[in-house]
Amino acid sequence: MTSHERFVDGSGEGGAAAAGPAAAAAPARTKRWLVALDIDGTTMREDGVITDTVVAAVRDAEAAGHEVMLSTGRSESMTVPLLDTLGIRPKYLVVANGALTLRRREDGTYEHAHVERFDPTEVLQTIHGALADAAFGVEDEHGHFLLSGNFPDDTMTVQGDHVPFDQLLGVEATRVVVISPGHDTEDFLQVVERMGLHKVSYSVGWTSWLDIAPEGVTKATAMERVREWLDIPRSRVFAAGDGRNDIDMLRWASTSGRGVAMGQAPDDVVDAGNELTGGVTDDGLAAALDTLPR
Repeated sequence: MTSHERFVDGSGEGGAAAAGPAAAAAPARTKRWLVALDIDGTTMREDGVITDTVVAAVRDAEAAGHEVMLSTGRSESMTVPLLDTLGIRPKYLVVANGALTLRRREDGTYEHAHVERFDPTEVLQTIHGALADAAFGVEDEHGHFLLSGNFPDDTMTVQGDHVPFDQLLGVEATRVVVISPGHDTEDFLQVVERMGLHKVSYSVGWTSWLDIAPEGVTKATAMERVREWLDIPRSRVFAAGDGRNDIDMLRWASTSGRGVAMGQAPDDVVDAGNELTGGVTDDGLAAALDTLPR
């Protein structure tokens, strides 16, 4: 990334500048932007709190006429309930790191608009050979997990079934999750690179957590599909994120629009965007959203 703009408050001019001269001359309500927000570490703090400041900024952006949506690695069941907290009802949601795109029905519920699936057998066998003590999870398009190994207690394990490793093979998956508590992040990154997972898309989280999606599928591919459905110019896309699964989405947004990295993001995530805002604990997302045209 060649340059960043750090937002300290809502007074920046990043949104208007990115929209271009023609858009700047039009009434603010005509400058509809597609706004894609990561959840964990961006919209939501590590303790699970979405602050009132962020909620207000998200609602204000939608009220201004922008298409504000969530684009997350979370499952459908862990994403849709957050819409009540945020007070928005987007036309689309991207979940499972781009493998599943949801569309809002007339009654306000969501249906599957696009699903990407793959057979995880080969990649699971490859990783299992390199990380025998890791825990493995396979998610289907309905958000149900088959789990092998010791996962931390959370929504995923509550909704999942624990099975022997061999029962994960041959399942039609939208995502594979691998955790390896015995490795720190840098060690885990090196192990993953040595495995050469060239047939799938993958990202490594803050800890030793690996998300694997179908080949060529990322948040960026799903967001580009949504952008085309909504017929919004590439020059008016805004994406905010903090994790390595956001890198492709930030690059996608930065090409012609705004890719906003959170202040606490790792260097490679920051480099993928073209703007930098404050950290999640400083309501950095709200500061960036406040610069969108009104």
